[in-house]
Amino acid sequence: MAEAADFQGTCPSPARRWLRRTGALLAGAPLLAGLLQLSATAPAGAAEQTSAKAASGSQTVSVSVDSLSPSIPTDGDTLTVSGTVTNNGKQTVTDAHVGLRLGQAVSTRSAIDTVANRTDYVQGVDGSEIGDKYTEKFAKLTPGVAEPFTLSVPVDKLDLGDDGVYPLGVSLSGQTSAQPWEQVLGIQRTFLPWQPDEADTKTKTTYLWPLISSVHMTAQTGSNEQQTPVFLNDDLAKEISPGGRLDQMLSLGKDLDVTWVIDPDLLASVDAMTSSYKIQGAGDTTTTGTHQAVAKAWLAELQSAVADKEVVALPFADPDLASLAHNGTSVTGSLSHLKDATDVAASTVETVLHVTPTTDFAWPVNGAVDSSIIKVATSAGADKVIARSDSLQETGGLSYTPSAARPIGGGTTAVVADSRLSTAFEGDLTRAGAATLAEQRFLAQSLTLDLQTDKQRSIVVAPQRMPTASQAQAMAEALTTLQGSTWSESQDLTAAAKAKPDPKATTRIPSSSSYPSSLRRQELPKSAFEQIAATQDKLDNFRVILTDESRVVTPFGRAMNREMSTSWRGQAGEATNFRQSVLDYLDDLTNQVKLIDKSETKLSGRSATIPVTVQNNLVQGVDHLILRLTSTNPTRLKIKGKAYTEQPVTVNGGHSQSVKFTTSANANGKVGVTAQLYTEDGQEYGQAVNFDVKVTEVTATVMLVIGGGVLLLVLAGFRMYTHRKRAVARQAEEDPDGPDDEAAEEPEGPENPKSPQDRLKEESGTPSRADDPEQPSDPTPDTAPESADPSGTGERVDR
Repeated sequence: MAEAADFQGTCPSPARRWLRRTGALLAGAPLLAGLLQLSATAPAGAAEQTSAKAASGSQTVSVSVDSLSPSIPTDGDTLTVSGTVTNNGKQTVTDAHVGLRLGQAVSTRSAIDTVANRTDYVQGVDGSEIGDKYTEKFAKLTPGVAEPFTLSVPVDKLDLGDDGVYPLGVSLSGQTSAQPWEQVLGIQRTFLPWQPDEADTKTKTTYLWPLISSVHMTAQTGSNEQQTPVFLNDDLAKEISPGGRLDQMLSLGKDLDVTWVIDPDLLASVDAMTSSYKIQGAGDTTTTGTHQAVAKAWLAELQSAVADKEVVALPFADPDLASLAHNGTSVTGSLSHLKDATDVAASTVETVLHVTPTTDFAWPVNGAVDSSIIKVATSAGADKVIARSDSLQETGGLSYTPSAARPIGGGTTAVVADSRLSTAFEGDLTRAGAATLAEQRFLAQSLTLDLQTDKQRSIVVAPQRMPTASQAQAMAEALTTLQGSTWSESQDLTAAAKAKPDPKATTRIPSSSSYPSSLRRQELPKSAFEQIAATQDKLDNFRVILTDESRVVTPFGRAMNREMSTSWRGQAGEATNFRQSVLDYLDDLTNQVKLIDKSETKLSGRSATIPVTVQNNLVQGVDHLILRLTSTNPTRLKIKGKAYTEQPVTVNGGHSQSVKFTTSANANGKVGVTAQLYTEDGQEYGQAVNFDVKVTEVTATVMLVIGGGVLLLVLAGFRMYTHRKRAVARQAEEDPDGPDDEAAEEPEGPENPKSPQDRLKEESGTPSRADDPEQPSDPTPDTAPESADPSGTGERVDR
């Protein structure tokens, strides 16, 4: 700075030169110290590099710790560690032995993560072996062969110091022909929680025990009175059968002090299996379900397990709140489905389990939240949102983990589950070694959390929604141990949500941009909610015509809840197929009420009635339908004197009903007519039926021609009659005694005189009424006379 203050082109003053040199010396002092320090530590760094190089073979043998007992030792215990060692190399390992190594206690939760993630042996960090007396030797380890081991050591020999978590390494040492000196060829680390005395302040721990499954029931039901349900498959029976995933969750959870978190759809599905049910097969086929006894036994056991426990009911079918928040709110009606799912949750749980559940908790997937998710989660009435600490992260630099409850505004509480404890049992835990490591790490994290501060805290653990059977077993083992520990005590979720929040804990809700991309890729798309909305529109149009709408509204309402289920994440194709199947089935039902197609109708006259048939193939009656018949050319053909007319329609289940419309024609020719069903609110229902009416009216000219023809026939008949009478008279004059050709006629005489009218007609030549083919006073017929001949292709109508 002094040099910069001098004028350019001049020499600096002696004072300034002295200041500059002094400043340079002071600035160089730290650098010199650093170089000296680097020089001093160079041998140590070289040693570490040499150690790391020497440890390059520390993964030659894999070590599995299959059991560690007791998980939380105390004074006077004997620690027993069992497992296997497997030579993964190509050379035989000789002069081998397994031993225990105790590291220095770790004081932070992140340090536990570091130790757990380290795979190689590090000399000086992993500690030295706990004496030859507590080792197990192997003359050789053949490549690919697993050898069991069991080590037992009195806890007093471990020289455990203060309360805390100690890394415990199980190592395999030996040599190979390529490296004929003893070295650590494999190591596995676990943790030993150590707190023999009761803690002054125990952590209150809430563990959520989820009973959630995927979607199993379709929208289809039988046509019988019981409405036999139809299942997608028989997978639910496998889950609740002895040894199945849900059977394990139930049998393990009933002995734990946990908060049960239940999807009411699971209860409804198992309850439906207790009586007659069907399983969807190929095409339209179904098979009969046979696991009623299993379903009854599982429900009975669950009723007993939750009788005195807190039960949290999620909205029906566990809707995906994040998908709804990010992709569904722009689709009209989507939020109403969440409200329906929430409303039906309590009644379902009460009906099946006979307990009153808590319904004011919302649980977004993995506890990941942002402002839009919070808004949607609370829109249906929930005022508590279960988040997770890797989403709602601390920003205040706290040295301890705060309590779960956080007021986030608007009367809403975020219940922040601890991410490390909540994710402790994810992954493949089918191997005993993996399960044991998960259990010990969970206990280590819990103890370290308790040792952070003397403050009383309430911690919530929210594991994965659908643990596997092996994960559930590991969870139960760890939780059983934790509930018997000296530093933790159980607490219900409601109590944890009401606990006094830490004023230093963060309450800032993450932005939408911070939502994990891996979770966002699994969300239901906007098109899914649009399809759900389309299904709802069709259902609304269908329900208004039904005499018993509950037979349709209830199964389809629950099916649409299932379309929004969180369980569809990662199964986009299956989710799409399910939504389409629901819509297709609804279309099939609505098409059971329809108009029968009509062929061309002949109208031979000025007026007639046209029948239109409504068919109802549903098992229940339909009502509140309007049938409208419309003429496309009212000038030629009117319906009740107008362009169109309407009539109400009611049809019993399994029947058809013909509705007749009066029409009048003004001209000949074809006229198009449209028949369309409507609901009472004016919405079109089903497909319209279009047909032609062919008008063939008889004109005045034609009537004159017909009348003239009739007159000629009458005159011809009269002429023939008079000629015959004259011939008979002449024959009588010529042969008075001859046969009487008119024997059929009775002679006129006193016994049978002719009437004056008959004599007048004979004299005038007019035939009698008996001989008259048609009354002059009869009106001209409006339609052609009936014919016994087959009708044409057009449909005949009633007149």
